[in-house]
Amino acid sequence: MRFASYTTCMRRLLPSLLLLSVTLTAYSQKPKPEPVLMLSDIHFDPFQNPTLVPKLVAAKVEDWPSILATPTTPMDEQAYEQLQSTCNARGSDTSYTLLSSSLAAEQKQLPAPLFITVSGDLMAHQFDCRYKALVPKGSERDYSDFAAKTVAFVAQQLHVSFPKTPIYLSLGNNDSGCKDYREDSSSSYLSKDGKTFAAVALDKANSASISAEFSTYGDYSVKLPAPFKNTLLLVMQDIFEAKKYVACDGRSAPEAGAAQTAWLRRQLDEARSKHQRIWIMAHIPPGIDAYSTFTKKQSAGACPYTDPALFLNSELFADTLADYADVISLVLLGHTHMDEMKLYTARSGTGGAPGKLVPSISPVNGNHPAFTIGSVDPAKAVLLDYTVYVATNLTGIASKWSPEYTYSTTYKQPDYSAASLKAIMDGFLADRTSQSPQTQAYESFYFPSGNAGGLNLRAAALGIVWPAYACSLTNDTTKSFVECSCPTK
Repeated sequence: MRFASYTTCMRRLLPSLLLLSVTLTAYSQKPKPEPVLMLSDIHFDPFQNPTLVPKLVAAKVEDWPSILATPTTPMDEQAYEQLQSTCNARGSDTSYTLLSSSLAAEQKQLPAPLFITVSGDLMAHQFDCRYKALVPKGSERDYSDFAAKTVAFVAQQLHVSFPKTPIYLSLGNNDSGCKDYREDSSSSYLSKDGKTFAAVALDKANSASISAEFSTYGDYSVKLPAPFKNTLLLVMQDIFEAKKYVACDGRSAPEAGAAQTAWLRRQLDEARSKHQRIWIMAHIPPGIDAYSTFTKKQSAGACPYTDPALFLNSELFADTLADYADVISLVLLGHTHMDEMKLYTARSGTGGAPGKLVPSISPVNGNHPAFTIGSVDPAKAVLLDYTVYVATNLTGIASKWSPEYTYSTTYKQPDYSAASLKAIMDGFLADRTSQSPQTQAYESFYFPSGNAGGLNLRAAALGIVWPAYACSLTNDTTKSFVECSCPTK
């Protein structure tokens, strides 16, 4: 009887014990958060010592570091100031010294990231003007080759600093083989950049995908590395959708942007059918260009922002993000050089695609150089948290890089998901006079400033337009933005 009772008891307990075993096994195998490095708008300037440019033109990219390390003289500095004046530069971009300083700081804070993302603009502003001023006899092909070498140099420096880390880069509007906001599909410049990007992806399948897709429009798809599963990163060179975009010969070419959006939709359709998770990286943010909207002439009265500016030529990209928000886990962007959030609201009205505008390495706008270290959950393909590190001075040279803020402690959210962003942005929209700690934190950190003390004039300026700016974070079309910022219309 005792044996029979024991057998009966074990039969009853066995399902529970098996379930507990499976649960404990699953728990023990749950992927831990992984660190990633997120960069944008490096804007490397190879012209900061003009006397070295002929050597750079003639040299292989592998020889650039030894050339660029040449100490500058007062005469070199004077030549650079003249170049700045010739090209009507508003400030200085990233020098070799600043690039090296940022890489050293990134290595110190995160020696082995799972992967690195760079959301566009690897080349300096006024690149074509600088080149023509210093290489007056260079041909269009010479220019394209030098531009591609500059992109290759930046990618190489990242690879040397993180040799075992996959690096995924997108191009921006300054990254062109002919001129800012100009490019031709299937150009030799895109072909060269594709080979560069394929080499630093450090995965044969991903490298093959980049090589096959990139040369047409600068777009490609890659699988994010283990422990990510069934997750793709779709990368776009959305210069072709930019409002200012024209082909290299100056002609309008709207078909390029339409073809690019069609490519993205095909990728997302396939991902939806395969139940894949998607990250998207591009340079220019879809949606409302807040800065241009607030600085352009608007109508008078209580509701001045009835004619908002868009970053892109159409709303196709933003519409795509809204249509496929169910499969998009994160959208990485740049371009503004500021530290910004975006929520691309789903067509259904619930959920959305979380967007992160990564602040720049370049200090050209008066912001301090910055980089971002994120923590991701590979099981869900979600960005959990991030910390922004900022140089304590504008140039970042011989500078201390310090944490400016951490997302989770500042905004009190468990992750950077659509649900968490909606909670934050609902608070922003309700706080029309910028009184809450979270609103004031956003205004303070929007313009990376190296924890500068005293009155933050940039934050004060953002506070003046805060209600309308908050509308630009969640409303990506002209109609929805006006309805949010002008509720009586």
